Amino acid sequence: MAKKKRKVLGVGSPMLDVLVNVPDSFLSEIGAQKGGMELVDSVTLEKILSKTSAKQMLVPGGSSANTIIGLAELGMDTAFLGKIGNDKQGRFYKERYQAIGGDITRFKVNEKVPTGRCLSLITPDSERTMRTDLGAAATMVMEEITAMDFDDITHLHAEGYMLFNKDLMIHVLQLAKKNSCTVSLDLSSFGVVDASMGILPDILGKYVDIVFANEDEAKAFCGEDDPEKAVKAMAEYSQAVAVKLGRKGSIIRCRRNTVRVNADVVDAVDTTGAGDLWQAGFLYGFLKGMPIELCGKFGSVLGSEVVKVVGASIPEGKWDEIRRRINYLGDI
Repeated sequence: MAKKKRKVLGVGSPMLDVLVNVPDSFLSEIGAQKGGMELVDSVTLEKILSKTSAKQMLVPGGSSANTIIGLAELGMDTAFLGKIGNDKQGRFYKERYQAIGGDITRFKVNEKVPTGRCLSLITPDSERTMRTDLGAAATMVMEEITAMDFDDITHLHAEGYMLFNKDLMIHVLQLAKKNSCTVSLDLSSFGVVDASMGILPDILGKYVDIVFANEDEAKAFCGEDDPEKAVKAMAEYSQAVAVKLGRKGSIIRCRRNTVRVNADVVDAVDTTGAGDLWQAGFLYGFLKGMPIELCGKFGSVLGSEVVKVVGASIPEGKWDEIRRRINYLGDI
């Protein structure tokens, strides 16, 4: 029997990112905690935007989608499962993904609700604070997602924001496991972890093979500042754990083996999507069966490239160089 070809399905909220540079005082003005994410409605999002005259940049985004786009750019076979509006933003989103080889057949469409938006407020230290109007993405229901969406899929990558809809998340994870998929989960935000601790350990233990977290999310999970303790705590539930430490690199644990991987330190312009693209590099190596230290190095390559630009989209002209670096490191 021929081995099943590897194909990765991302699930989450396809969003149009609205990127705005603001001073730290702006966060105080709107009562925002730096680095966090809050769900808002479209009226609230527009109200925040009305308080600044700074230039707005629009780019396709979404946590899981950023990771899946990165995998597609690296040459992996990918598909995305999420809901968009029947509008020019949604069509643009699909066209951009399809242009890099992505499978768009799993997208769902809402005829009445527009494609979602994520406002990313970028402060001078390159940190981003997000306010998200999920739009059409929030209207996806369990009945729309069936086993057919997992045909030919071998791995599922999910974003932690889906934990705000527990029933939908568990439905997707159950379908993944029924179809013999491995699963990775990005915890996405310390706010997600805080709100989900009642169910998160159980979900990690039952469904998740690889869990990703940054320092704040790791602290929220284990209640301590030490990321190594958080890695060990999460490793009690999942086979592999990666805690991303920004300029300090990453700590990765898999099957009782723990390694530290240095970051590729560069002058950061904007950290939007850094964790998402780091995960793309890591998953690229992990799903090919490479050592976890090498997977972490792949992650560092992609993470260092995306922080050089505003937004989570690495310019197309840079991907040939990135693929050469990855191939050289992995001797592929």
